[in-house]
Amino acid sequence: MRPMTPTAASERTHLVFDRALVRRRLARAAWLGAEPFLLERAAEDMADRLAAVKRRFETAVDLGTPTDAVARALAGHAAVGHLMRAAPLAAGAPDVVADEEALPFAPGTLDLVVSALSLQMANDLPGVLAQVRRTLRPDGLFLAALLGGSSLTELRQAFAIAESETTGGISPRVAPFADVRDLGALLQRAGFALPVTDVDRVVVRYSSPFTLFSDLRRMGAANALAERRRVPLRRATLLRAAEVYAERFADPDGKVRATFEIVFLSGWAPHESQQKPLRPGSARMRLAEALGAKEVPLPPSGDERD
Repeated sequence: MRPMTPTAASERTHLVFDRALVRRRLARAAWLGAEPFLLERAAEDMADRLAAVKRRFETAVDLGTPTDAVARALAGHAAVGHLMRAAPLAAGAPDVVADEEALPFAPGTLDLVVSALSLQMANDLPGVLAQVRRTLRPDGLFLAALLGGSSLTELRQAFAIAESETTGGISPRVAPFADVRDLGALLQRAGFALPVTDVDRVVVRYSSPFTLFSDLRRMGAANALAERRRVPLRRATLLRAAEVYAERFADPDGKVRATFEIVFLSGWAPHESQQKPLRPGSARMRLAEALGAKEVPLPPSGDERD
């Protein structure tokens, strides 16, 4: 099956992100010097999770991770054989230059696909998951980390208040992030077996909101929404956002909090060896017997009980 091009994907999907701008933001972050702490945290967690899987994945792809954090964390890992990096920026020296929404890998050719803090910027995440599922061999594993629901909630609130006060309206400033339950449903929809999602909630403290703004630029996480306001951010709006942030989200020592919710996803390409749920009615023991309880029948329909 030929991979879907970004243009074809955009014809079917509402564009939330300006993907060309996402790439420019990442390039600027690399030029400024990427801020790695979230990526390194996610990469180390992925390495730990793979260590708990008692098998080896000979052919693996690191999909879209903005830096080599995952590649470094998995270098020499007992569970991983040959790992290729696939990312949209040639400047990051990936093995394959590829957009996450148009995978160039043939169906059934990979044993493992990992991705860290990239896929939250996909316009067609269900399509990406479906493509990843097709590239995996039976019993292949997909493991990803992406920013979820409550990430940067403080910044979202501060900008909404500041912009309404200084401009009389609100424009999108912080990306919408998917809820962990929705992400679990998307794994199932894409055809993954044994889907699992869980959350690592990270609260980071900064000396000021402006330090947070700087970190976000160095993460490539500045505003890349397709429906963003196309005029420069007013200085008055920025200063008021910083004031609101400090007023509402500062600790007693004056430092401000920023929430990052890292959602981890995992799912397997179906294989006959995997555990499967029992068919309804196939249990060999009644629940009451298993619990050692006496089974009491319900009263006939229409009766009332005091």
